[in-house]
Amino acid sequence: MCDNGRNAVAVSLSRRLMQAARPRVLVVMGVSGCGKSTVAQLMAARMGWPVIEGDDLHPPANIARMSNGIPLTDADRAPWLDRIAAEIQAWHEQGQCGIVTCSSLRRAYRERISNGHDAVCFVYLKGSKEDIAPRLRQRTGHFMPVGMLDSQFATLEEPDMHHEMVMALDVKATQAHLAEQACLHLDRLPG
Repeated sequence: MCDNGRNAVAVSLSRRLMQAARPRVLVVMGVSGCGKSTVAQLMAARMGWPVIEGDDLHPPANIARMSNGIPLTDADRAPWLDRIAAEIQAWHEQGQCGIVTCSSLRRAYRERISNGHDAVCFVYLKGSKEDIAPRLRQRTGHFMPVGMLDSQFATLEEPDMHHEMVMALDVKATQAHLAEQACLHLDRLPG
């Protein structure tokens, strides 16, 4: 637990992450409305890494489905996850670091996009429906309606804190504080 007054934030590093070298690719993950895009942008600015908004990689059919309140199936998600995996693989091949946002709700999705690389860490923005629903209601200009939050939580398989490369952050803190704490903890990992 890191304490900064009202911005106290619980930061948990998985056992696998604590045993690995500092990751070169971060996937900021969590349900819609948890703050993935903002936290990723703040981290990218602090670290000097490029960032890709995972939602921009969705096929138009997926965006249409979600905009109409229709949850995606695994088959719908497959081409999107493959595009994210390709971006991550390109960074690996070019020896670059980077940050991408992706809900990564199921372990199989995380395995698919990371391809088992220890250099890929999932930064999990963890919160309850009660924490996240108000944020989602205030958001404008996004295709994901508030009514889809239940399907997001129904799909969510929380990361395994022993076997996956994960840093979990409590969304009750401000997004700026979450980004700051994530970067501080990453900096403490061996290079």
